[in-house]
Amino acid sequence: MFRFATDERNGVVDEGAQGPAPEQARPKRADARRNQETLLDAAAAVFVASGVDAPVRDIAAKAGVGMGTIYRHFPTRADLIIAVYRHQVEACAEAGPALLAAAESPHAALAEWIDLFVGFLVTKHGLAGAMQSDQAGFETLHAYFLDRLVPVCTELLDAAVAAGEVRADVAALQLMRGVGNLCIGADTDAGYDARRLVELLIAGLRVPR
Repeated sequence: MFRFATDERNGVVDEGAQGPAPEQARPKRADARRNQETLLDAAAAVFVASGVDAPVRDIAAKAGVGMGTIYRHFPTRADLIIAVYRHQVEACAEAGPALLAAAESPHAALAEWIDLFVGFLVTKHGLAGAMQSDQAGFETLHAYFLDRLVPVCTELLDAAVAAGEVRADVAALQLMRGVGNLCIGADTDAGYDARRLVELLIAGLRVPR
């Protein structure tokens, strides 16, 4: 992840001068976050369409920025791939509690979240190969993925179990691994419908009425 730096020489921050009030500083930080998210969303969309080896110029065009902006924040392709991956993991993690609060039932929230999880898995064209490289930073991504998403899946499963909607003998990690196995090959076989198979898996968790 990157932070947009302020330029002290241009008077944004000046020792001895009165700095901006906190209320004035916050919008700048919010703008920086939005700029970051826009860039990472654009990179993710290009990766989905063309894989992680897509030209940087395509990402820049999608984001509406110059190529220099991307290289300034992400000096290497590995830096950009890692940032996109973490960005999407965070989006998936944050979606869990929101879905649980808004869905008509815990099982419905679980099904919606698993659908998002499937989308995350089947759009990682080329990421598996990149993660097997010697680039520094890739080796910690899998642990990060598990640390962020297993607790979210656990919360959704526990809520559905407590509501009497799904069976209680399936752990979150088991479920995620099962979903992951069903997604294998989805990016190489256009006729393979991973979502449909995962829907059947989630339906099979339901407690018979």
